Amino acid sequence: MNGYFRLIHQEGKTGIRLVPPMGGGDALSANEVTEYLGSKDIRFDKNALYKAVGEAASEERIILLEKRTTPVERECYKLTVTPDNMKAYVRFYAPSIGGTEMTPEELINDLQVRGIRHGILKNRIEARYKTRREYCKDILVAQGTEPVHGTDASIEYYFNTDKKAKPALKEDGSVDFFQLNVVQHCNKGDVLAKLIPEDPGEYGMNLFGERLKPRDVKKAVLKYGNNIEISEDNTTLTSTVNGHVELVEDSVFVSDVLIVENVDTSTGNIDYDGSVQVNGNVCTNFEVKAKGDIEIRGVVEGALIEAGGNIVIARGMNGMGRGKLKADGNIIAKFLQSVDAEAGGYIASESILHSTIMAGTEVNVDGRRGFITGGKVSAVNCINVKTLGSSMGADTTVEVGSDPNMIRRVKELQKQVEDEKEEIQSIQQILISMKQKIAKGMKLTPEQMQYVQTLANANQQKAANISKNVEEIESLQGQLKGKDGACVIVRDTVYPGTRIFIGDVSMTVQKESQYCRFVKSRGDVKLTGI
Repeated sequence: MNGYFRLIHQEGKTGIRLVPPMGGGDALSANEVTEYLGSKDIRFDKNALYKAVGEAASEERIILLEKRTTPVERECYKLTVTPDNMKAYVRFYAPSIGGTEMTPEELINDLQVRGIRHGILKNRIEARYKTRREYCKDILVAQGTEPVHGTDASIEYYFNTDKKAKPALKEDGSVDFFQLNVVQHCNKGDVLAKLIPEDPGEYGMNLFGERLKPRDVKKAVLKYGNNIEISEDNTTLTSTVNGHVELVEDSVFVSDVLIVENVDTSTGNIDYDGSVQVNGNVCTNFEVKAKGDIEIRGVVEGALIEAGGNIVIARGMNGMGRGKLKADGNIIAKFLQSVDAEAGGYIASESILHSTIMAGTEVNVDGRRGFITGGKVSAVNCINVKTLGSSMGADTTVEVGSDPNMIRRVKELQKQVEDEKEEIQSIQQILISMKQKIAKGMKLTPEQMQYVQTLANANQQKAANISKNVEEIESLQGQLKGKDGACVIVRDTVYPGTRIFIGDVSMTVQKESQYCRFVKSRGDVKLTGI
């Protein structure tokens, strides 16, 4: 119980009784006592009062306040409302000797008069009057209702939406190219996605009856394309065909998968809007193009394979110097030999031999063999290989830190600049010839004048194009200086003669090294340990 005070009224005198705390309660505050006396217009000796309050921390004290009898005081209270208007506390002060106590009904009515219309804790107030009364202690008598915040709508997908799946390394050291689950097959009747609607929550209310709005929640809708039906309540997507499902910019798409045994004279070239699955081989000179994924479970010879998604070749590709792979996503093949391959994502293989490889993120050559020998292999971020180069001196180049698409764009722009310079030179020769004829007194016909004007306009436009392209070339070349953190990791052996480019710096390996990493440091290529 906290320490408290009580006024004492005797004939011709007014005093105060100061009661010490009990059971670990708080001691009296001198400021609280003086504030109360001031509100009752009772005069007192401040120094004497402060001294007595300090002594009352351990024993009861009674002191004289003034030599007159002040009016008898009833039990009263001080009301405190928290700044957010969600809680109200009452601090009771004892009646003077002979004074009356407040009733619970009186307190409740008083709170309502003060504007507290919601959350009055009547049971707690009434319980206070049934037990030993405590004074100079904050008692919670009213509490507002907090708003119940709802939850955002969400969508649960029943297929793998992560397009970064990589082949797993098996216990024997080989890479499992058959169980990749890169192509997300679905069957007619499969549930593809479910919408869990938003919960708007519930309004709250403060002590003064003002409504408190819960936080705003996000709504969601199921977006989908062809070959999908939505339930009547708009919460479930179901496939209507056997095919391939994927998530593209928050929309679910199902495309029929074209399945063939082999790509040869029995099928001709394939150009398909969905995904393609080849159970066998793709023969030389044939083409397989798909807007989705291409999965080939056999071998690819000197063919052209283009995919808007991923390319997976379970048994590898011998391109015979004319085979090409191009994927907006990733390329995964057991081996790549004499192949020109380009991926917007990563390229993974067990071996790369005499090929030109370009990856938008990284190249991983893993498995029991895990070598890159001959050709040129490029990646923006990292090349991770077991064996790099060859003891036989095969010309091997690896390059990281520059975007292959950026390099291609620079070459395209440089060719455009050269072509337009040649065209400008031809136009200027004609314009000079016309100018010389006019100087000799030759009069041009209206058609000739129009022709000259057209050439002059073309000359001006091509000059502007050259200036614009040169500016873009310079900007791209600045960006081609190297990506921070780009590296080449060799987990076994790198052989002498191998050329390594990192951004705009390079080195030729001079001696055989093992378990090393090549990074760009202080304007040079450095060899460090793994």
